Amino acid sequence: MGFTALSLKGRALRLLSQREHSRAELRRKLSPHVQEGEDLDAVLDDLQARDFISEARVVESVLNRRAGRLGASRIRQELQSKGLGAEAVQQAVAQLQGSELERAREVWRRKFGEPATDPQTRAKQMRFLLVRGFSGDVARRAVQGAGDSDEG
Repeated sequence: MGFTALSLKGRALRLLSQREHSRAELRRKLSPHVQEGEDLDAVLDDLQARDFISEARVVESVLNRRAGRLGASRIRQELQSKGLGAEAVQQAVAQLQGSELERAREVWRRKFGEPATDPQTRAKQMRFLLVRGFSGDVARRAVQGAGDSDEG
C-alpha cells in the first residue's frame, strides 16, 4: 500500500468522520479518486472488516435524523439510495410502521398547529404529509384527528 492507497483510505475515513456512509456511498464518492494500481474494493473490505462501515449504523443514523420529519416511504427511498440491503431496509421500515400516525401528527402539529377549517386547507395539509412520505391513510387520519385530543 503506497501513499495513494492511504489517501483513498484517508478520504474514506474523513467521509466516515462526518456521518455514517454505506459501502455503496463510499464507492460512489471515492471512485473518481482511484489512481492506477489502487484497489478500492480492498480499501472498503478493510474498513468493513474493522467495522468502520456498518449497514446497521447507517440505518440507525438515517432513522435518528429523519424519522421525526419523514414518513416510512420517503425513508425507504433514502435507505435504498444508499445501496443498503433489501432486508435491512425492510426491517427499518417495519420498525417505523408502529409510530407512523404519531409521527405524522407531530409533523402536522409543528407545521400547522390547528385543524383545517375548509376542504382546500385540509387537502393542502394532506399533500404536505404525503410529500413527506406518509401514506394516504395516515395523512388523512392525522389531519382529521387533528381536532381530537386522543383518536385511537
